[in-house]
Amino acid sequence: MASENSPLLAYRLLGEEGVSFPANGAGGPGGAPARKLSTFLGVVVPTVLSMFSIVVFLRIGFVVGHAGLLQALAMLLVAYVILALTVLSVCAIATNGAVRGGGAYFMISRTLGPEVGGSIGLMFYLANVCGCAVSLLGLVEAILDVFGADASGSSGFRVLPQGYGWSLLYGSLLLGLVGGVCTLGAGLYARASFLTFLLVSGSLASVLVSFVAVGPRDIPLAPRPGPNGSSLPPQVGHFTGFNSSTLKANLDAGYAKDYTTGSMMTFASVFAVLFNGCTGIMAGANMSGELKDPSRAIPLGTIVAVAYTFFIYILLFFLSSFTCDRVLLQEDYGFFRAISLWPPLVLIGIYATSLSASMSSLIGASRILHALAQDDLFGVILAPAKVVSRGGNPWGAVLYSWGLVQLVLLAGKLNTLAAVVTVFYLVAYAAVDLSCLSLEWASAPNFRPTFNLFSWHTCLLGVASCLLMMFLISPGAAGGSLLLMGLLSALLTARGGPSSWGYVSQALLFHQVRKYLLRLDVRKDHVKFWRPQLLLLVGNPRGALPLLRLANQLKKGGLYVLGHVTLGDLDSLPSDPVQPQYGAWLSLVDRAQVKAFVDLTLSPSVRQGAQHLLRISGLGGMKPNTLVLGFYDDAAPQDHFLTDPAFSEPADGTQEAGAPALSTLFPPPRAPGSPRALSPQDYVATVADALKMNKNVVLARACGALPVERLSRGSGGTSQPHCVDVWPLNLLRPRGGPGYVDVCGLFLLQMATILGMVPAWHSARLRIFLCLGPREAPGAAEGRLRALLSQLRIRAEVREVVWGEGAASEEPEEEEEEGDFVNGRRGDAEAEALACSANALVRAQQGRGRGGPGGPEEGDGEVGPATALTFLYLPRPPADSARYLRYLALLEILSRDLGPTLLVHGVTPVTCTDL
Repeated sequence: MASENSPLLAYRLLGEEGVSFPANGAGGPGGAPARKLSTFLGVVVPTVLSMFSIVVFLRIGFVVGHAGLLQALAMLLVAYVILALTVLSVCAIATNGAVRGGGAYFMISRTLGPEVGGSIGLMFYLANVCGCAVSLLGLVEAILDVFGADASGSSGFRVLPQGYGWSLLYGSLLLGLVGGVCTLGAGLYARASFLTFLLVSGSLASVLVSFVAVGPRDIPLAPRPGPNGSSLPPQVGHFTGFNSSTLKANLDAGYAKDYTTGSMMTFASVFAVLFNGCTGIMAGANMSGELKDPSRAIPLGTIVAVAYTFFIYILLFFLSSFTCDRVLLQEDYGFFRAISLWPPLVLIGIYATSLSASMSSLIGASRILHALAQDDLFGVILAPAKVVSRGGNPWGAVLYSWGLVQLVLLAGKLNTLAAVVTVFYLVAYAAVDLSCLSLEWASAPNFRPTFNLFSWHTCLLGVASCLLMMFLISPGAAGGSLLLMGLLSALLTARGGPSSWGYVSQALLFHQVRKYLLRLDVRKDHVKFWRPQLLLLVGNPRGALPLLRLANQLKKGGLYVLGHVTLGDLDSLPSDPVQPQYGAWLSLVDRAQVKAFVDLTLSPSVRQGAQHLLRISGLGGMKPNTLVLGFYDDAAPQDHFLTDPAFSEPADGTQEAGAPALSTLFPPPRAPGSPRALSPQDYVATVADALKMNKNVVLARACGALPVERLSRGSGGTSQPHCVDVWPLNLLRPRGGPGYVDVCGLFLLQMATILGMVPAWHSARLRIFLCLGPREAPGAAEGRLRALLSQLRIRAEVREVVWGEGAASEEPEEEEEEGDFVNGRRGDAEAEALACSANALVRAQQGRGRGGPGGPEEGDGEVGPATALTFLYLPRPPADSARYLRYLALLEILSRDLGPTLLVHGVTPVTCTDL
């Protein structure tokens, strides 16, 4: 089974000269991207820069000043534990197979399927787009703080005009620079990122050295506005150098108002700011399409980057707590410049981190968008993102993303965007954890990652922690993101997506179904929990659609299997002809909207094939207990594919390009008079075989005449009133008396009651006809039947009819070996007369309302609702196979012109009066 998830099929293990090479190798033809980035340049550098961002320079004092060293370390530890849990999941998935372009989107979509993967992939793309805009807006603010004409303070060159329009212009110019680098390809981006990494590292090194080399000093702080518009007295912060008193004063929390927003800080608000700056662990995974060996580079590079940034953050927390008093930390978040040996180097670090974060977000967004466009999940909307250069650079996706970032810059709401970006990132992280959790719980043999430092506990904890952080940072954004994900998933489900990716949901369902099937013990079956489990044998579904839907209504939540026998002998065939047919039958099930399994077999005869299916269909405690067959008569089969709306033309979105129409996958109906695959003798023998196997049997006749509204999935409450007639007595062997209380009669009542539970049949009246013997007084038998129906909780109208004088013998008949079909001492003419009389009796009662007990000739009955379906007692076939044809002829006479009819024979108890 070749698919994109069979990577070994895409490799020629040995070339002609004995050299192994991949079919879709790097830099191959067709615009494939050149995989040339190493672990350091492709993963470590962008991940470190994304996790540092501007927080490492402008929010260290904010976190330590408000939370204190102890709580700051606790926040950092919790944040990195959450990130580490997701990193473990990323490493596990990345080392379980070939990772293509798209990074986290590829991992999620190929695990959870296109519906969930596509929705989260689009949200992750939007998070990167907004993240790029946030980084650029932050960079513009940082530049204007120093060079803006309206900036407070005496230092700096105040030359840049300020205002909304000017800020938009500066952001657009910086976006043009970032977009130009990303458009020219991953190679230039990697070199630019490496240069940025060197600048940031140099800036951080100067800050670390300054903590040690600079002596104590007082740092004047900018005056803050007072409550009535007046300015507060200027404050002075103190850089004390390494001082134990300073450390002791900074250990505990001291939450105060944030001088930039005026809001009172809490543990949650400070933690949210710290966590916002740490999100960026997917920056390396987003470059999976350009990495030389993504399965090795992604886990190794991401772990190195996370460990490195964690160490730097801890070091900065300790150094700040040892050397800076609380006033300096809380009132000047950019104090690194004030204590630096060379302040401009700190500015270079701030600008470099913001610029690199914007580049990382933009190029990551373009790669995700390109992967989404290649998968055709959103149609023509993303078609421009498919365009690539000759070297494989998706410049179309870069320009597409550049345009969206430009639109986001128009909003200019930095704080609002920051919360939304972080929440979207967390949704993607939770989806990665969920993907790994699903793979682990599914216990699929092919899930064997080379990275083993994870378990389902870490995955589950990662999902829970990401969801908790989402609502802690912004409850509104978290709820909106989940709602957006649901809407996108519904859209993709309605639109349809690729089915060759492999769905972990199928593996999970298999795992759970197998577990519960083992617990479904047939030895614990009880009659009060009985339900029909049907095996419907279908020759050609073109003529059986109404029966197929009727059987779906009769199953009452039980097993429903569509069985088909292909005639042939495997010894004389080159391959199994049955396997290629499964796709057509499964498409039939989908189009007909029935909840059925499909079971096909190959056999020299239909009878033997039916025996095979009766024995081996189902599994464990879910095996068919009732065989359903169409009636064997001379009626010309109808082609319901031509009249059924679901089959007359393909439904929107369900027909794959190039796939044949469903109507071409099944042969035309059999022409009248043409040979049949099943002889009348074998047909009756199949019924006898099923009864010998202790299976109930239902023979369906004229189901094509069923009212269309009764076969629909909705309620039939507003449709034309109909009746369902039940004759729980063997009309070919009239005896009088309480024949309705036998097992078969109760089975008829149960099946009719089950049909009445279906919404489409709720409005139909259930009528039970009680046949009286010529000498039996009216009323007595009806009372007994009503008492039984009351015990069985069956609501029905009971009608007594006289089973015509002379139809029953004056002397009781002796039991015969063949059971309840008696024709031993009757001649053919007498048996046919009996069947004709029974047929006339049933037809006379169809469509009658409340009439006298004598049928249409007696009483003042009035015409009532028409009979939609008739249940008749199916006699057991004779033991002598020579009389099978006679038996079938009598059944044909009995059910002739009755409209839709089910002849039913039950062999198992199905009703219970106990609680």
